[in-house]
Amino acid sequence: MLFYLSKIFAGQLKKGEPYENLKKCIHVSILDFIHFEKDTKCYRTICFCDEKTGKKYTDLMEIQVLELKKLPPDIRSGDDLIKWMKFFGGKSRKEFAAMAKTDSYIEEAYKELEKLSADERAKLEYEARERAIRDYNSQMSSALRRGEQKGMERGLKRGMEQGLERGMQQGIQQGIQQGIQQGIQKGEHAALKRVIENMIKKGRSREEIAELLDLDLNEMTALTEEATDKVSD
Repeated sequence: MLFYLSKIFAGQLKKGEPYENLKKCIHVSILDFIHFEKDTKCYRTICFCDEKTGKKYTDLMEIQVLELKKLPPDIRSGDDLIKWMKFFGGKSRKEFAAMAKTDSYIEEAYKELEKLSADERAKLEYEARERAIRDYNSQMSSALRRGEQKGMERGLKRGMEQGLERGMQQGIQQGIQQGIQQGIQKGEHAALKRVIENMIKKGRSREEIAELLDLDLNEMTALTEEATDKVSD
């Protein structure tokens, strides 16, 4: 009772609405068993009240309980009550529709039940659609993230492979070019030293050799020292 009453009461407000919009909610329980065993009262109203004074705290939430097994025999055998008991004890839509034809009040209650049932179905269908949409969006988002991650990994791997391959090719080419250049330089250097060696053997001075070969004096000094060492050896 408390669960359904609280759910209905709290479910009135939509997001952002003030508490002043709350309306009174009454939970009516028609029991086919005895719930309150210590008395013979068949009908009672329950509300929030001060425990000591008994003063009602609010009339916004209320519970009404009817225990059918406590009804006096003369009332229980009445035609109207029997109709209502059969109506509330219905097991299928066919039984409800049949009972609605026997009494205008029961017919009105049946229409209200149909309305409530339709609203509940619409609510469940809406919630099901919302869940389906959320699940779909979640799955698509997850798949997109996985696809992006795999794409990045593949792109990074491919880029590294291509970069490494290009780097190796460039390195090989640069190495070859540098080797050739160094070879040329070493060849020129060796040839120059041989010329200097011959000139030293012929008695030429460093200054004369530098002037003849158009070399810097410091560079000429280093080369003549190497040539001199070689000639001495």
